[in-house]
Amino acid sequence: MKLKILLPAEIFLSEEVTKIVAEAENGLFCLLPQHIDFTAALVPSVFSYSTAGGEDAYLAIDIGTLVKKGSDVLVSTRNAYRSPELGHLKEVVIAQFREIDEREKKARTAAARLEVDLLRRFIELRHE
Repeated sequence: MKLKILLPAEIFLSEEVTKIVAEAENGLFCLLPQHIDFTAALVPSVFSYSTAGGEDAYLAIDIGTLVKKGSDVLVSTRNAYRSPELGHLKEVVIAQFREIDEREKKARTAAARLEVDLLRRFIELRHE
């Protein structure tokens, strides 16, 4: 299978693989070359695959989408990290993705404040 990991600004990985193990919202799954075409919504987790040379590799990925069509497997995700140590990837998933979530919460809070302020000003204009 030809695995491609796509980030918003780059192709993170393009490699021939023999097996993929990933996690979707409803649990872990495994893809092998003869698997039927498949689509899944991925959750932040450790993503693993076996290379054509028989080595296992591990990535930490953020939420994303996996599409298998024929021998091509495309994974689109916001963030991905590679490390030879599986334990380190678990820490990355927990630390990095929590940090990203916190930044997103702050951005949503700021946007909500702007919306409230805008509505308040419209109400003030209406009463004038």
